[in-house]
Amino acid sequence: MPFLNIKKQYLAVGMLIFVVLFLFNSRPAFQCQFNQEVNSFLPTIYGITPTYSRLAQKADLTSSKTKLVENLLKESTLKYTHLNIKTHKAKHSTASGVEQRNLALDWLREHIKAAEDKRGVVYFMDDDNTYSLKMRKINKVGVWPVGIVGGMRVEMPLVTDGKVTGYNAVWKPFRPFPIDMAGFAINATLFLDHPDAKFSRKVQSGFQESEILKYMTKTEDLEPLADNCTKVYVWHTRTQKTTISNPKKSKVPPIPDEHIEV
Repeated sequence: MPFLNIKKQYLAVGMLIFVVLFLFNSRPAFQCQFNQEVNSFLPTIYGITPTYSRLAQKADLTSSKTKLVENLLKESTLKYTHLNIKTHKAKHSTASGVEQRNLALDWLREHIKAAEDKRGVVYFMDDDNTYSLKMRKINKVGVWPVGIVGGMRVEMPLVTDGKVTGYNAVWKPFRPFPIDMAGFAINATLFLDHPDAKFSRKVQSGFQESEILKYMTKTEDLEPLADNCTKVYVWHTRTQKTTISNPKKSKVPPIPDEHIEV
């Protein structure tokens, strides 16, 4: 099974729908794109990915409604649809991607209602994650280890006799579900069963995972995947901020490069 690195252009593996949400202010920006290849044996994967405008945006395969992204999507040969919504800044809130993920969930519910085949799995993929697509058959909520996250080599659920009994997270371990956004996926039909399930700007950073999962499941009902949470198929590689020197401070006159798309 090949791995899927969503920083690359080969996102379409099996039956994939990749979603990136765009917001258009100084906060991180998000957009949606959707791709589907026909495969009657596998459930659709819906990937909802918050992203934001930055120099490494194209390299990380993130996007906004810009000419740069338009060109990238055309070259990718993916079928795509863009959604965008402005972030509502809230005092004392450090959460990001709330409005954008919720907009994607609104789209998802309407899409599934109209779909003849409602099978699907919803991933909340960050643009700095790398995935294997082995974990796509999920009854309700599946969980697995995530590599290189939360200051740990591996952050993972603890499993006893096939049941999740705890977590080994060291970052905010008191969270109701102390797992990374990349560490779970939800059967798409649950979003029809729970129409009020959404993310919230009223919770602090790091609690968005628990916010959405509280509608869907309890710890004891989680499905431990990746060989009973013993293997890593997802990595939180975390793109570092790009630093570019100011050409105005250079002693040598810079060569104009604005005509080159990065």
